Amino acid sequence: MSIDPSQKLRVALVGAGYVAGHHLSALKALDFVEVVGICDTNLEAARALAARHGVPLAAASLAELAPAKPQAVHVLTPPSSHASITLAALAMGCHVLVEKPMADSVADCETMIDKAREKHLVLGVNHSDLYDPVLLQALDAVRKGSIGELVSVDIVRNSEYPAYAGGPLPGSVTQGSYPFRDLGVHGLYTIEAFLGPVTDLQVQYQARGTDPNLHFDEWQAQARTGQGVGRLLLSWNARPMENRVFVRGTRGTIEVDRFLQTCRIHRVLPGPKFIGIMVNAWISAMKDVFRIPWNVVRFATGMLKPSPGIQRGAQEFAKAARDHAPPPFGGEDALRIAKLLEPVCAEPDRLRLQSLEDRYAALAPVDALVTGAAGFLGRKLVARLREQGQRVRVLVRRPVAAYASDDGVQMVVGDLGDPRMVAHAVAGVPIVYHVGAAMRGSARDFEAGTTWGTRNIVEACLVSRPQRLIYVSSMSVFDHAGRDPQAVMTEASALEPHPGLRGAYTQTKLAAERLVQNAIREHGLQAVILRPGQIFGPGAERVTPNGVIALAGRWVAIGSGAQTIPVVYLDDVVDALQQAAVAPKAVGGVFNVVDTQPITQQEYLNSCRRKLGSELKLVRVPTWIFMGLGFGVELLGKLLRREVPLTRYRVRSLRPLANFDTHAAREALEWSPRIGARRGMDATFG
Repeated sequence: MSIDPSQKLRVALVGAGYVAGHHLSALKALDFVEVVGICDTNLEAARALAARHGVPLAAASLAELAPAKPQAVHVLTPPSSHASITLAALAMGCHVLVEKPMADSVADCETMIDKAREKHLVLGVNHSDLYDPVLLQALDAVRKGSIGELVSVDIVRNSEYPAYAGGPLPGSVTQGSYPFRDLGVHGLYTIEAFLGPVTDLQVQYQARGTDPNLHFDEWQAQARTGQGVGRLLLSWNARPMENRVFVRGTRGTIEVDRFLQTCRIHRVLPGPKFIGIMVNAWISAMKDVFRIPWNVVRFATGMLKPSPGIQRGAQEFAKAARDHAPPPFGGEDALRIAKLLEPVCAEPDRLRLQSLEDRYAALAPVDALVTGAAGFLGRKLVARLREQGQRVRVLVRRPVAAYASDDGVQMVVGDLGDPRMVAHAVAGVPIVYHVGAAMRGSARDFEAGTTWGTRNIVEACLVSRPQRLIYVSSMSVFDHAGRDPQAVMTEASALEPHPGLRGAYTQTKLAAERLVQNAIREHGLQAVILRPGQIFGPGAERVTPNGVIALAGRWVAIGSGAQTIPVVYLDDVVDALQQAAVAPKAVGGVFNVVDTQPITQQEYLNSCRRKLGSELKLVRVPTWIFMGLGFGVELLGKLLRREVPLTRYRVRSLRPLANFDTHAAREALEWSPRIGARRGMDATFG
């Protein structure tokens, strides 16, 4: 396809994730480019990105973008989909830029190259690290002979991935080699840029288990070339974060820090070796005093773009597509790397798939399933059921040693967000206690652990039809900021009208509770919903009570200490869970599980102080001060266009709920606190 120079190059993007924002920023800066559409299987994400960047069309598939008549397509999806999307774009007559790696297999890469040749279209791959300004500076120094003949290149890179957000397991979870395919590609083509083609590649990998959804998370590789040796050290555990390249020659060294955007060149100096080492270190330190703050200023003012290599790679490809010229990095470049990766990635891929399939072994009958069995409430529930002689199945993200040694506990290891795993765990179980939910982490953690987790539990129960599902919700679903402090709290009290303003925990707990209620109402699911107050007991002494937040190693109590807090003792909550499983009138009901004995916030804090002693550093702050702080943080968030952890609405929502009427729990659930808050405090704090 030849592009009329008087017309703009019409570009479409496939994929609305993190990388897409950088491509859009780069393309918007080119006066000869018009971005005509964005598509993503997550249509809402595509629409949000299109609105943010002024793109006229958002769709769920590439085919839906055909009416916009794109001339070039950027493929920014997970690697497993690169080949199919690229072939579809080429069939539409579009030039294609693919993010690395170009495809998961050599065969797919060859098919993509052949199709582009057949169609006489430009096929490029974004080897973006080679456009990083400081790496270009290092390559230029090497070409000029600044450090003599090259000996070796070492690349050290740490990373972290966004949390698994639920749904069918993506390739990043199921593919054992995914981390190396993702970042090892960058390392290999960078090594080749300095040392020439890799002739032999040896790879080692380990699984530390820090993230159960990222299996092999430590990678080391040695790449031999005709000119020297390249080494890669990739870690998803080591901190602080690093992204460095060390180039060693016969007359000097180069250290590139891609995070700080610095390139330090140390040459052999005349005179004693030790003096030369000191002088090189002193010169670099003096330069860093100025260039690092200057880079921060450049970044803050927009002079230094985030991910500059990705952006420049997108722009250079656009120029190649406009001119119908060879791309900076074409299919053959990507194919060479794919041929290095394929043999070393086969075994970790096999091992990972085998480990996942092993989780679906046949399960013997049990009396109950408990999700969240590794947590505070879940552990206590499992212990109670085992004391009563029940056989229990637990769904946990990581193996729990105590359960592995108990023949009466059947441990299923998997993620609540995974529909297949949840269906496997629920099948054949008469009673399901759904206690699990995300308690911390990113929005994606909450989406997987709470919303997707509950959706999966509900859908599995609608298939297997257990006798009863008991779902543990939260008092967080109530309207905290807008309630009348004097009004009586019941199950019918107003729910949170602005969950998005409260944060991911409230947002996902409210969505999850509604999923259960809908299934009860529309599908006749035999379920009970419990909303416990703040659960306390031995082991939770370091958990802040309502109206108190942990900040910088201190507990900050907001407002008056005379306000009562809605607490309930751990054993009493377990009683309520078991009553929910048997009480005839409980099915279909929602019940607040809270102790009505008045416990003030200060009384609770005094008990904590007796237990924790000098370890507890407590500060009480008037509400108006925190409201002012929330206002200031809100303004900062607007200036930076970032979400912030503190707002005035969240400060108002810190006010504890009070004045509970637990008539419904007493009558239909047949529950009232057996131990009670005051005896529970004695047992917890002494």
